[in-house]
Amino acid sequence: MKPQSLKKEWIGLIIGFIGIMAGCFAVRLINQYLIMMIPLVPRMITMIVSYWLTALAVLILFFVHKDKLKDYGFFKEKILVQILIGTGLGIGMSLILTLLPHLFGFSDFVDNGHRYKYVWQFIFEFAYCILGVAAAEEFGFRGFIYARLKKITNGKELIPIIVSSVLFGLFHVFGGNVFQIFMTALIGILFCFLRLKIKNCSTLSLIICHGVYDAMITLWASLLIG
Repeated sequence: MKPQSLKKEWIGLIIGFIGIMAGCFAVRLINQYLIMMIPLVPRMITMIVSYWLTALAVLILFFVHKDKLKDYGFFKEKILVQILIGTGLGIGMSLILTLLPHLFGFSDFVDNGHRYKYVWQFIFEFAYCILGVAAAEEFGFRGFIYARLKKITNGKELIPIIVSSVLFGLFHVFGGNVFQIFMTALIGILFCFLRLKIKNCSTLSLIICHGVYDAMITLWASLLIG
């Protein structure tokens, strides 16, 4: 890669990550000071839409750089298969990484503190986790950041996997402890390898997987802890 192009990729990467972190901080402020002032239905919509503030900078850079969705791991073929793969992976991860810790007495490590009892609340949780949290985060980390790093490293896979996953862990610094940051980074690595090693597993699959996994944290906690 030419020095000028390399510099452009580095600048885009740095601006994108700073934008992601700034967006994360903005979302926390909205959830802390504004969200409860909004009536229930608009509040639910606002929560999903506002989470995309974490991906606003990378969306802008996506259009500025004239990137394509296929560069970020999206593809049009076999959409249903991609969705089914993501759903299966999300459920599988939840059984291993959330249900088993609950059953073996490690609930404190996999409890997000949310408790629901109505069906509509769980439906919203899945919608929020998939359309808000997972979609924005996967577009930002397994999409934009991974693609930038792959260009910088001339198509190598390992460095983008590790660096994008470390940054994914650091992204959770505002709301997690050191253990959670470390575990999130490992999950980021897992997501990358799932996309690389499983046929027809796309970034869309990771969005579904990520969202289902996150939502089922609340489901298991509500059912098993109450």
